[in-house]
Amino acid sequence: MDEAASSSPLGSLRGKTLLITGASRGIGLAVAKRAAHDGANIVIVAKTTETNPKLPGTIYSAAQEVQAVGGHALALAVDIRDEAAVLAAVAKAVETFGGIDILVNNASAISLTNTEATPMKRFDLMNGVNARGTYLCTMACLPELKKSAKAGRNPQVLTMSPPLSMQAHWFSPHTAYTMAKYGMSMCTLGHAGEFKKYGIGVNSLWPRTAIATAAMQMIPGVDVGLCRKPEIMADAAYLVLTQNNTRTGHFYMDDTVLAAHGVTDLEKYSVTPGTQNFLPDLFVE
Repeated sequence: MDEAASSSPLGSLRGKTLLITGASRGIGLAVAKRAAHDGANIVIVAKTTETNPKLPGTIYSAAQEVQAVGGHALALAVDIRDEAAVLAAVAKAVETFGGIDILVNNASAISLTNTEATPMKRFDLMNGVNARGTYLCTMACLPELKKSAKAGRNPQVLTMSPPLSMQAHWFSPHTAYTMAKYGMSMCTLGHAGEFKKYGIGVNSLWPRTAIATAAMQMIPGVDVGLCRKPEIMADAAYLVLTQNNTRTGHFYMDDTVLAAHGVTDLEKYSVTPGTQNFLPDLFVE
């Protein structure tokens, strides 16, 4: 399933409207800013509205960053576990920008804990945000994505989730988290097949190495200096989102996508220049 996005890009994302969950920081914000460079409309969907010194970034600061690089931003405070809030966000996005062309399911909750150390409250959070939230946001955006397809605007859903592999070693260290992330990937697998008849592309994207995000920094024992920057995922996402959406149902890896487009020098993405042995991602051999 480690495919390369090798088809020629269709062009820029100018004039396209992207709804991105978890876009107040990290990978979501990086994807938003990359699209904003083209002049895209960005609907920033996240929960954070007030500054937290331990967790930088709010929907409002993200909107300012998007606008600073040429994009148009709509900041919406949304818990994607809340169906009414998600439906209202989609309605506001349509009211503001006229429709939705791309959904990026990026929001995710993480807890790398074993069963004894994962109470049901944490289990419900991860599965509520990751699997349920991805399903809900996709369902809510589907009518607009269908309209985008009829207008010939190359609609897509891109979910930040790993390739599926039903091997015990991916589950045993953190069964609840793996279930939640694989739930996102199962949405990709199912929706790619279901939405193909509508002309909507559905794919997943995952990093080869650990990415330096705020969530990663909060995990004990993780050396963020051995990670890559979120921009590698943003650049790979851009290449996927500008390809023809007939390429659907794939589980892309960031470096493979970039290599397919001639980008093999990844030094600029290193948190620590000169790093050779990066911290591998959790779901990569």
